[in-house]
Amino acid sequence: MKISINWLRDFIDLSKLPEKGSPEELDVLLTNTGLEVEGIEAHEKIPGGLRGFVVGEVLTCEKFEVKEKTLSLTTVDAGLDEILTIVCGAANVAAGQKVIVATPGTTLFDQEGKALFTIEKRKVYGQPSEGMICAEDEIGIGTSHDGILILDTDMPNGTPASTYFNIDSDLVLEIGLTPNRADAASHWGVARDIKAVSGIEITLPSVDSLEINSNEFPIDVQIEDDGCGRFCGLSIDGVTVGPSPEWLQERLSAIGLRPINNIVDITNFICHGLGQPMHAYDWAQIKGGKIEVKTAITGTKFTTLDGLERTLKGEEMMICDGSGPIGIAGVMGGDHSSIQPETTRVFLEVAYFKPERVRKAAQLHSLKTDASFRFERGTDIEAKLFALKYAAKLILELAGGKIASNIVDLYPSPVELAKIPVSIARVHQLMGVKLSADRIKEILVALDFGIENNQADGFTAVAPAYRVDVTREADIIEEILRIHGLDNIPLSEHLSAHFISEFPLLDKEKVQQTTAISLAAKGFQEIISNSLTKGEYHQWIQKDLTFETVDILNRLSEDLGVMRQHMVFHGLEVLAHNINRRQKDLKLFEFGKTYHKKGAKYIEKRHLVLFTSGLQDGETWAQAAQKSQLHHLYTTVINTMKQLGVGQFETSTIENSDVFAYGLQISVNKKTCVQVGLIHPKLAQKFDVKQEAFMADFDWDFWVKQEKGNFVYQEISKFPEVRRDLSLVLDQSVTLQAIQRVAEQTEKAILKNVSVFDVYVGKNLGEGKKSYSVSFILQDENQTLTDKVIDATMDRLITRFEKELNAIIRK
Repeated sequence: MKISINWLRDFIDLSKLPEKGSPEELDVLLTNTGLEVEGIEAHEKIPGGLRGFVVGEVLTCEKFEVKEKTLSLTTVDAGLDEILTIVCGAANVAAGQKVIVATPGTTLFDQEGKALFTIEKRKVYGQPSEGMICAEDEIGIGTSHDGILILDTDMPNGTPASTYFNIDSDLVLEIGLTPNRADAASHWGVARDIKAVSGIEITLPSVDSLEINSNEFPIDVQIEDDGCGRFCGLSIDGVTVGPSPEWLQERLSAIGLRPINNIVDITNFICHGLGQPMHAYDWAQIKGGKIEVKTAITGTKFTTLDGLERTLKGEEMMICDGSGPIGIAGVMGGDHSSIQPETTRVFLEVAYFKPERVRKAAQLHSLKTDASFRFERGTDIEAKLFALKYAAKLILELAGGKIASNIVDLYPSPVELAKIPVSIARVHQLMGVKLSADRIKEILVALDFGIENNQADGFTAVAPAYRVDVTREADIIEEILRIHGLDNIPLSEHLSAHFISEFPLLDKEKVQQTTAISLAAKGFQEIISNSLTKGEYHQWIQKDLTFETVDILNRLSEDLGVMRQHMVFHGLEVLAHNINRRQKDLKLFEFGKTYHKKGAKYIEKRHLVLFTSGLQDGETWAQAAQKSQLHHLYTTVINTMKQLGVGQFETSTIENSDVFAYGLQISVNKKTCVQVGLIHPKLAQKFDVKQEAFMADFDWDFWVKQEKGNFVYQEISKFPEVRRDLSLVLDQSVTLQAIQRVAEQTEKAILKNVSVFDVYVGKNLGEGKKSYSVSFILQDENQTLTDKVIDATMDRLITRFEKELNAIIRK
């Protein structure tokens, strides 16, 4: 369950906590109360949170011409220790302007949150450039790229752009909710635990101002199934369906929900804010002006909100109108009565359904929704009317309209609150520590429990309606214990424990040995080379080395005058040595170190490098000889990464390199950790290597820190996968990674794999064109895919390919 800290602040003033509600403080506080925080992640309105972007001022601006382009060489005060020199291509840049500057080290992201590139100090057409003056789309606040963004502000240079644009980030807590804690399945519920520990009062929105304007559009509600314990509803007329305001969209996006429209978003807001699932119907689609809660008729066909037609089993509790079912109670609404853009009148429903009935219906149709998650565990029957009024108030504020019916509140059998006798002596016995009777009662009152029959040796605790899990004395004692704190229970001097498990530290040598054995099994041979090399080698790959060379003060010769700057040098020497002795088919690997100097700081870095050259598998009668190719080595790299415990990664092309003519760099968590490609022929020729040679360079310091064996296994899907093929005519520059990226952004739920099975280049395609035959594997883990879903998915993919990659779909 995801909890937004910003949303949590709407219920309780976290600034009153000792550490002002820091994520670390909430982590400890909630975990100690039984709401284990399994992770904390940032949610940013703009990808990257505008980190590294600052307000700057253009001090000077000089135009210069390059290849029929007019560029500007500017100096910019970005509030740093030094004035930045920046080459800018925008026509509207001028001295005296306040602008947004991306400082060196700043990463730019696309709209999907994927890193594009990092700003570095470099030369542009021979001129130094130490940053970037940004347009709207480069910052992420708009789509305009007509020119740089010019600010009208008196903010000092160096002010973070997030401050200027008032961009608030959010932190989201991932809470591992245990099945018994249904009361905490909302932001209000989590706030209640914080209140119990800290004593800070909870603030709830006022609904007293809600006015009933008329009873013009009532809905007659009848409960015929005793699985419905309470049903509340009302009609609102004159609403305008449209996008939600930014604050509401941010609340939902932070916890992973997709904003839909203001009406539906409000129902989701109530569900995750108050823990009260609710549903909004298009009033005009409720036939006969009535709603009945009754048991389904076996064999009835019903289409749910997800567009799937389902056959009812006769055990489900259904919400019905005058013509038939319009929703599976507590699980999912119907398709035809859902809120549409043209809806002007809605009927809101907030109800209590028995957990066992909702659980049964959800299982019958393999449906798991946010609503069923809460109903199956038990919701607060006493908070239904409050949730309804709050939702109505929000709709009036965000969608307009007026209340057009009296409030329906059918509550046939009001709940009897659980009354549990508690013995003070029993509390002491189970807790293992003696608390005063006043402290025990203080904790329970803070948890909204009532106290009755107060005696010297005990009392009766009255559980609030939302604590459906508290039914016996042991449950009460557990509540006292978790708020008092397990850490506050002293350990006896006589306690002991025996550890039968071992917890070894990470053995870097063992990781290296395992990797070496695996590579040897793949036909690679290990080499060990000297860490000393020639100083002139540094001059040959200046684009790839940004640090100084480490010189040997008492060098024995010029050939051994400096510490090794790059692993490629000795690899090429070994390749040349073997090739010159007629050993041309080579697969080599080496663990080694490189050494650099940055100012007074020395940097020692460990690497694993692989080299391949010549034939991939040699000549045999069973198959024709095949030269080593980049994809052969790339496959070995990926398999090695998986063995090292990492499966998720991103790839990008290697550019502007003296070491590689072409290749790929692989990033894990936005850190480049492997480079693989063809060693540049110019560099290879300097070592007398005249045949193609490929190299993969692992940042071994990164890889040995990864957790090993964190593989995730899941049950094989019961539902079949579907393959669809497309033939795309593309520009030669479009890569497979670009196709995969667009496909993954378009369909994340059911797209399992994208691969190319044929490539064609010919004159009939046109100059600079190629044809990719691409297969798409689609699979839904929960149900069989229908032609409607498959066709809709492929149509979306085709549209995105045509729009973003300028693809032509060959019929």
